[in-house]
Amino acid sequence: MKNDFDVVIIGGGVSGCATFYTLNEYTDIGKIALLDKCDKLASISSSSKGNSQTIHDGSIETNYTSAKAAKVKIAADKVKHYALSKGLQNKVIFKMQKIAIGVGDKECDFMTKRHEEFKSIFEGLQFFNKNEIKKIEPKIIEGLDGNDRIENIVASGYLESWCAINFEKLSQSFVEESAKSNKDSEVFLNFKVVKIKENPSGGYTITSKDNRKINAKFVLVNAGSYSLPLAQHSGYGKDLACLPVAGSFYFVPGNLLRGKVYGVQNPKLPFAALHGDPDIAISGVTRLGPTALAMPKLERSKYLFGNISGELLTIDFKVAAMQVLLDLLKDSEIRNFVFRNMFFEVPYFGKRLFIKDARKIIPSLKLEDLTYAKGFGEVRPQVVDMSAKKLELGEKKILTNKGITFNMTPSPGATSCLGNAEIDTLEIAKYLNKTFDIERFYKDLSVIK
Repeated sequence: MKNDFDVVIIGGGVSGCATFYTLNEYTDIGKIALLDKCDKLASISSSSKGNSQTIHDGSIETNYTSAKAAKVKIAADKVKHYALSKGLQNKVIFKMQKIAIGVGDKECDFMTKRHEEFKSIFEGLQFFNKNEIKKIEPKIIEGLDGNDRIENIVASGYLESWCAINFEKLSQSFVEESAKSNKDSEVFLNFKVVKIKENPSGGYTITSKDNRKINAKFVLVNAGSYSLPLAQHSGYGKDLACLPVAGSFYFVPGNLLRGKVYGVQNPKLPFAALHGDPDIAISGVTRLGPTALAMPKLERSKYLFGNISGELLTIDFKVAAMQVLLDLLKDSEIRNFVFRNMFFEVPYFGKRLFIKDARKIIPSLKLEDLTYAKGFGEVRPQVVDMSAKKLELGEKKILTNKGITFNMTPSPGATSCLGNAEIDTLEIAKYLNKTFDIERFYKDLSVIK
């Protein structure tokens, strides 16, 4: 029948689109559907406004261990090679320099040791002293008075790297390539899933808000912040809660930075360090951020109280979940971070507080240079494990072994989209007794296993 599919993917962000592509291109699975609640693909977290436009391969992300960086780099390289092999240079993927800086003696010592450890993972990784940084990123060294800032500064990174990416356009490319590979694949937009029901005879029936129904032998939920609510409505993940954290950005005029500049990240915090880089979707501006504000929403809205989620009430208002969050706030560094980021969102006062942090990257910034990037930034679901009584750092997967899997993919989920697609495709092909041509997958993406 028309609405009977072998596989249905819920969520048309870059992760869902990557798996849609991998299933269509590298397996013999017949009918595959991709569902999204919006009127176009990749319009929430994967939109050009909803993320940092960065391939997070671990080279300059200072909260990554070397083991995590080595793993993420493999997935990141797949994304880079896909974009380059499809001729998407300067359309989807962009080349620029990228560095992580250490400011002050303590951070400089950290960055020096980190560089020595990570240069064996990242071929050609370079180390820069203060004078060298002044040549490649002069605005990092120029102080508010026009003279060189007094702190010692070092950096680690690359003068040139395919590191900036438009995940929205990458998602569109995945779907366009899927249509070439499998004429039986379909995309359903404006399909907001409200129910996933397991059928007695096998498989699942997926129902939309407007009562459309689609049947699937296997369901993969890649719906970002909405994955956990859908899992719990289906009876899974009851031991998990969700801490939605929204990021915001500021613009400064002109290309004050020539490439991506990241700071040293507090390892206690599962959020991106403050960074600055040229925006690839809007020419002539440099973007600074993100802030990190916990809020009761599964996605942002142009209104402060818009999109407040009633679903989070049933997920999060449990004693165990509240206890984990209270325990986090007992740490003075985390507590100060949380309250400071709350004030970043307050009109008038917000940018006056934010500029103090932003000057760590661009010391010469003036208050009038900063403009709140309205409509930029999106919610990332940080998962709380109530059984272990801790905040999960990174991605989370709920495996049921019953033909339905739920993925929650905060950063670097977009970077790892093809790596995660590989994992999900292996599971789906095995469940349906189909073939996944993994050798061609590796060959095409230049990954040596």
